[in-house]
Amino acid sequence: MRAKASITVQIVLESETRIGPGKADLLQGVLETGSIAAAGRRLSMSYKRAWYLIDTLNSAFKEPLVTAVKGGRSGGGAHLTATGHAVLAQYRNIEEITRRAVATEIKELANLAKPPGAQSVTE
Repeated sequence: MRAKASITVQIVLESETRIGPGKADLLQGVLETGSIAAAGRRLSMSYKRAWYLIDTLNSAFKEPLVTAVKGGRSGGGAHLTATGHAVLAQYRNIEEITRRAVATEIKELANLAKPPGAQSVTE
């Protein structure tokens, strides 16, 4: 069995807001489900936490990334704005570019790592 390695991307904006895989997956969930609550559930996240992260993202950009409509007879919902679509697309693009750029180095690093379940030299 060989060790595996991967890379994740976290972008830190000047406002100190961070965008990483979790927030990107939350935006993706809103896009796919039309609901902040459902997107949060997909990530095993409380409704309150999902709302907090969306609010953090909305505050960090010139325009909101997600807009929401409260429930009622017609039901509530949420959707990504044009800016939300752009931010998610840019983040996913940065992830892919990064993965391709460091693929060889990640593989070499994994080759140096101890495989799962292997005993250490000191044992």
